[in-house]
Amino acid sequence: MIRARTLEGQDLDWQGQTQGVWVDAQGVTPEELARLRSAFRLNPLAVEDVLERGHWSRAEAYPEHTFITVRSYARPEQTDEFTERVSVFLFPEAVLTMGHGPTRAVQQVWALLGRETVNTPPEVTYELLDHTADTFFTLADTLETRVDDLEERVFTHVRENPVADVFDLKHLLAHARRLASDAREAAILLARHADGSPADLVRYRDAQDSFARAAGRLDTLRDHLTSLLDLHLNLQSQRMNEVMRTLTAVSVVFLPLTFLAGVWGMNFKYMPELAQPWGYALAWGSFLLIGGLLAAYFKRRGWW
Repeated sequence: MIRARTLEGQDLDWQGQTQGVWVDAQGVTPEELARLRSAFRLNPLAVEDVLERGHWSRAEAYPEHTFITVRSYARPEQTDEFTERVSVFLFPEAVLTMGHGPTRAVQQVWALLGRETVNTPPEVTYELLDHTADTFFTLADTLETRVDDLEERVFTHVRENPVADVFDLKHLLAHARRLASDAREAAILLARHADGSPADLVRYRDAQDSFARAAGRLDTLRDHLTSLLDLHLNLQSQRMNEVMRTLTAVSVVFLPLTFLAGVWGMNFKYMPELAQPWGYALAWGSFLLIGGLLAAYFKRRGWW
């Protein structure tokens, strides 16, 4: 499908115009691609990058035009790994965007076209990059909420094991961090090699900064998850130490009782306590006294 608008924001029945227009081509057929090639001078390497699914973010200044393609998240609110790509062919008097399907950034900037800040090809390109960077910030907000929930679980549900959830989030954060870093590198190349006014180069550097800040925020969340995992392991170790301390205290209480029971259980003929009527009571009294004193001592020291 090919649709077009003038840079003033008016819908256009595109018949091959290449001046003052933004042409958006999504899921093009071979016939539509041939129409685009006949109207615009498209570098074959750039077209190949656009048609290749899953291509990474990159930018290049070709003799025919400037080109940039950036991958981002299609559904950042759902924190899944489904991505989309915005590919821009930047000409002196026109913009061509291509892809396999509509993207969030293209749809949002398409509605802005013709406003005071979006009426030149570099401004359209900047807005596309800026709205693409917003998807990373949206993803970071959603992931931050999940990390906060996970942190609350670690403190309130000590017996649960959140390790699997932590590593799932770390995997997603690593993937998002890689995409944001690739997009930042592409924006750097665009600002370095693209022709434009000083104001246009400032816009591209601003987009670069947005991707850098998004990557930094994702890094912070990843470090937070690492600290959270360490905290969980420390809490589990502390809980295990408390259990071992209790078991040790119980064992120490019964150790002298076991010794006394072993002594009085020996089969010797001359054991005075065995022949006395109060021998049984003496044994139980010794057990209770020694056990009670040890239990009180451990309780006082906080070992039990």
